[in-house]
Amino acid sequence: MSHITGLFLIDAPASALNNLGTIEGERYDNSSGVKVIKANDGQYPYVSAQAFRYWLRQTLASDPQWRAAPIYREEKIAYTDANPIEFWDDDLFGYMRAPSKKQSAKDKRAADASRAGETETTDTVTRLAPLRVSTLVSIAPLRPTSDFGVMARHEGDPVPHEHQFYRTTLKGLFSLNLKQCGVFSYKQKTGYRNLDDTRIALAQEKGLQEDATAKVYRLPNNERLTRVTTLFEGLARLEGGAKQTLHYTDVAPTVVVLAVTKGGNHIFGHVLGANDSGMPELKVDALQEALRVFADDLLSKVYVGWVRGYADGERAKLDELAASDARIQVSHPREAYQALIADLQANPGWLD
Repeated sequence: MSHITGLFLIDAPASALNNLGTIEGERYDNSSGVKVIKANDGQYPYVSAQAFRYWLRQTLASDPQWRAAPIYREEKIAYTDANPIEFWDDDLFGYMRAPSKKQSAKDKRAADASRAGETETTDTVTRLAPLRVSTLVSIAPLRPTSDFGVMARHEGDPVPHEHQFYRTTLKGLFSLNLKQCGVFSYKQKTGYRNLDDTRIALAQEKGLQEDATAKVYRLPNNERLTRVTTLFEGLARLEGGAKQTLHYTDVAPTVVVLAVTKGGNHIFGHVLGANDSGMPELKVDALQEALRVFADDLLSKVYVGWVRGYADGERAKLDELAASDARIQVSHPREAYQALIADLQANPGWLD
């Protein structure tokens, strides 16, 4: 079962990318803080996996080719159309759809003109996301800075306010299960009941290939590959984050490590970290060990993208290692994603 295994770093030189709202007990009522993990050695700013997924969804939605699912709301719940055959984010990001069966809810749905094209749901459907992502966490502990400001463009006393921000490097992990992309199960099992009767009928109408033994329908490989490659094009140009009007942080990865592997366990999780000064460090011994121990699990080259001008001393160590190991290919992050996409297109068998 092939997976795309990835690690990336985001350079956050003065940022507040994911906030927790008002800080209780501060000197001003309108003091906003950043999300942090409190550990014995200090505080680690982080971006939640939910926030990161939102950034990626929004980035992908700006691509004319990407087919994003509509979102519907019923009182205190919201959900997408939960149709992975039509909508690419339902396929790759997963879903859970169990709309209320109360008559009042049915009447309200029927009266909502915005739901005219909604896929009828006859049974609870859920889908485990082929794309798994981690929380983005600072590589080193730090103490967030509090920035004091005032609103003074009016008559009377200025209105004070403050917010936290930080300077760090955020590290995140992701994994994409290639075998699950574009493959939809109708097993009676939580997470695997991707299709109800309505969606099964749609799969048959569109000519999806059925594997009755495995109880799945499968899109053609070229369509599956298009969805996957478009996803990685979105990761390469990632945008998002809070406080951008104040801090303008480029969240497109500054460093990325990518490879196609046989399993879903992350083999690169410890190859990038922080040195004693809290700066990013390539752990050469850890990378060499991963390449040795998991040599049989690597299906592709290891594509490393590293922006020149960012921790150039560490990139030099990487360039030196790549010169002696043909499995490592070093370039700019966008070029690394493009190389991976080309490799996927040349090896459609990785989808099986």
